[in-house]
Amino acid sequence: MTSMIGLLLVDDEELVRAGLRVILDAEPDLEVRGEASDGSEVPGLVRRLEPDVVLMDVRMRDVDGIAATHHLVTTMVRPPRVLVLTTFGNDGYVYDALQAGATGFLLKRARPAEIVQAVRTVAAGESLLFPAAVRDLVATRGRCGGDALRGAGLTDREGEVLRWVARGLSNAEIARELVLGVETVKTHVGNVLAKLGARDRTQAVVAAYESGFIDPHRPPTP
Repeated sequence: MTSMIGLLLVDDEELVRAGLRVILDAEPDLEVRGEASDGSEVPGLVRRLEPDVVLMDVRMRDVDGIAATHHLVTTMVRPPRVLVLTTFGNDGYVYDALQAGATGFLLKRARPAEIVQAVRTVAAGESLLFPAAVRDLVATRGRCGGDALRGAGLTDREGEVLRWVARGLSNAEIARELVLGVETVKTHVGNVLAKLGARDRTQAVVAAYESGFIDPHRPPTP
């Protein structure tokens, strides 16, 4: 039996929320449990409805998606995954939301199938990582201050795996590239996240770019 994925829609435009609800509620494994028009409503709704994924508008009038995401990530033991909604892929607010703890971002003009897949990806504990978009965001907004990751004590193999992660490869794809078992790669990724104090792959990649470990002005090479 397929487990149900609970969702909370947060957007100050009622039309956007209505469109998302139609798309998501049509799927047998997705359930919209509630809606909010401002980030100030999010903490109470999350505690009451316990959604697995919050689709969060990044720009709202009173409390924006950045502040709401930061609140969830820093105050809850098991916060829901946050998928940021944005009109423009190069929106600097998206970068701030990723820093605050969002798992990924999605353009509001995305096709219905892309929205559904994104929600399922995030709910499964994977990061919705668009390598080129994240790299461009960091190159525009990031502050690269030397290789701060050196203090994290990454091994050469873990650094290599991190560079492949930054290219958007899954564990299985990295395993094929490095001729390793998938479980071995999964262990390396887990070690990278733990050493960097990163919640997920997106956070690790942002840290790698910000620190200068990977140059955001060039595609990452292993």
